[in-house]
Amino acid sequence: MNAIISFANAVFKPLIDMGAPTIMLVVLTVIALCFRVKFSKALEGGMKLAIALTAISNVMSMLTTAFQVPMKQFVEHTGIHMDILDMGWAPLATITWGSPYTLYYLLVLIILNVVMLIWNKTNTLDVDIFDVWHSAFVGLFSMYCGAPLWLSTILVLFIGTLKIINSDLMKPTFNDLLDAPDSNPMTTTHMNYMMNPIIMVFDKLFDKIFPWLDKFDFDSAKLNEKIGFWGSRFAIGIYLGVFVSLLAGTDFTTEEGWKNMFTLSFTAGTCIELFSVIGSWFIASVEPLSQGISTFATKKFEGRTFNIGLDWPFIAGRSEIWAACNVLAPIMMLEAMVLPGNRLMPLGGIIGMGIAPALLVVTRGKIIRMIIIGALELPVFLWAGTLVAPFVTNVAHQVGAAIPAHTLVSDTTMEGPVEKFLGYLVGNAWSKQGMFIVYALLALAAYLLLFMWYAKQMKKRNAEYAAAKAKKD
Repeated sequence: MNAIISFANAVFKPLIDMGAPTIMLVVLTVIALCFRVKFSKALEGGMKLAIALTAISNVMSMLTTAFQVPMKQFVEHTGIHMDILDMGWAPLATITWGSPYTLYYLLVLIILNVVMLIWNKTNTLDVDIFDVWHSAFVGLFSMYCGAPLWLSTILVLFIGTLKIINSDLMKPTFNDLLDAPDSNPMTTTHMNYMMNPIIMVFDKLFDKIFPWLDKFDFDSAKLNEKIGFWGSRFAIGIYLGVFVSLLAGTDFTTEEGWKNMFTLSFTAGTCIELFSVIGSWFIASVEPLSQGISTFATKKFEGRTFNIGLDWPFIAGRSEIWAACNVLAPIMMLEAMVLPGNRLMPLGGIIGMGIAPALLVVTRGKIIRMIIIGALELPVFLWAGTLVAPFVTNVAHQVGAAIPAHTLVSDTTMEGPVEKFLGYLVGNAWSKQGMFIVYALLALAAYLLLFMWYAKQMKKRNAEYAAAKAKKD
C-alpha cells in the first residue's frame, strides 16, 4: 500500500503542486471522458469547476478580511466568544472538492448506487454528482479525527445507502408538493434530507400535542411577496454588517464609524450573494458528467423505470422554504449568541438552506411547524459547525484559501450536522478508543434505528397518499 501511495504521489505531485483548481480541471474532464461525454463538454465542465474554485477562494478571503477586526472587537466588547466565521456552503464545497479523496468517495458511491440498482434495492439513479461533497466531507472529517481510509469508507457507504433509500421514500411527497404525476422522475439524495427522521419525531409530537396550531398557518407566498428585497441575500448581508458593527461597539459619533459599518455591510451583502452565484457554477460544472452517467446507466438498464436523484432546488419553487428561512434567520442569530458551546457567528449560512427543504418534506409545507421545529433543531447545526471548524480551517489552508492567521471558518447550516458528529465519534473511536468506541456504536445504532422508524412512517404515509389520490381520481 505504501508503494502504491508513493507511486501515486510521484506521478501526480506536479499536478497537485499546480493547485486545487488545476487538479479539478484535469480530473473532472478525464472522468467525464470515461463516461463518453463529448470532449468539448467535458473540458467545459472542468474549466467551470476550476473557475468556481478560484472565485470562491477569493470571496472567502475578502469576507474573512472584512470581518476579522469587528469580530475581534465583538469578543472584547461583549465577552461572548464567537471566533469562527460562517462562510456558507460554497466555500466548504470548494475545500472538500480540493481533496483527491473526494473523487475516491465519488467512485465508491457510484458503485454503491449501481449495485443497489442491480439488486433492485432502489429505483433512484443518483446523478447529483456535485453534492457528493457532503458525504465526502463526513469521510474526510472522520479521517481527520483518526479513522483509517477503509473505516471512513464504510461510514460513507453506510450513510450513502440510507440516503438512496430515503430518495425512494420521499418520491411520492415530491409528486404531491409539485402537483406532479407519478411519472415525474425527480427525487434527491441530498444530505439535508437526512434530518428528516429527527424532524418527523417533532412532527409526530405536534400531531399528538399541538394539532390546533395548524389552524393558524398563513400564506407564505404572500409573505415573501410583501418582504421582497428586504428578505434577499443582499439585504441579509447588510443586516449582518449592521448587527456585527453594533455588537463590536462601533463608535457612530464619528464619520469613520459610519464608514466602517457601511463598508462591512456592503461587503457582507456582496459576498453572500456571490456565494450563491458561484455555487450555481459548481452545479453547472458537473452537469456534463451527470448527463454522461445518466446515459450510461440508462443503456445498461434498458427497459427499467428510474427516479433521477437531482440537487434539492427542483423543489425551491415552494414559497414555504423561503418564508421559513426569512423567519429562522434572526432566530438563528439570537440562538448563536446564547447557545452554550457555540463559537460560530452566523453569516454565509444565515439563509438556512440546510434546514428548510427537509422541514418542507416532513411537514408538507405547514409553515408554523417548519418554523418551530427549525428553531428547535438549529442548535444541532451550530454545534456541528463549531465542531468541524478546526478541520475546515486546516483543509482551507491546504487548498490555498487566504484565511487570516488565528481565524477559524465553518458553516452554520451545513447539511448533515448529525453525520458530522458520527464522523467525529467514529474517528475518535479508532484513534483514542476507550469509551469513544461505545459512544460511536451507540450513536450509529440510534441513527439506524431512528431511520428505520422514519422509513416505516414514510411508507405508511405514502400508502395513505396513494389511496387518497386513487379515491380522488
